[in-house]
Amino acid sequence: MGSLLQVIEDRERRRAVVDDCVGLIEAEVASKRGVTGMAVKAAYKTVKKFRPGMVPMAMDHMLPDFARQVDPLWERCQASGEDPRAWFVARKVEVANALLAVTDARRDKSPNKVLVKAYNSLRPKAVDHIGEAMPRLADLLVKHAS
Repeated sequence: MGSLLQVIEDRERRRAVVDDCVGLIEAEVASKRGVTGMAVKAAYKTVKKFRPGMVPMAMDHMLPDFARQVDPLWERCQASGEDPRAWFVARKVEVANALLAVTDARRDKSPNKVLVKAYNSLRPKAVDHIGEAMPRLADLLVKHAS
């Protein structure tokens, strides 16, 4: 069984994981529609404008915490023998809450009021938004942790 934590110990492989995570985020933001989509896109634009390169930097910084949350879920998925996309979609709320535990903890420690405000504006719908990303997250895990 693969482990994302083991993968990211290798500098080159970690960079590839970070790049794919940023690509996943970009694709998810781009796919949002309607009023909620406009809010997500505006908040994301605020974050990117605040500090260019912040998204990849933040992803690299948080990746070990995300991996610690995802690895047990990935192990359960692999042990089940189910299709990873189907497994993660079926457990999207559990997975989203595991990932949000990381970002919520970061928010609670952040001194940056602009970023905290942007995060808090999106947090009520975050489980839904992250849940929609489950197929892409499963694909990322298959690519890097299998």
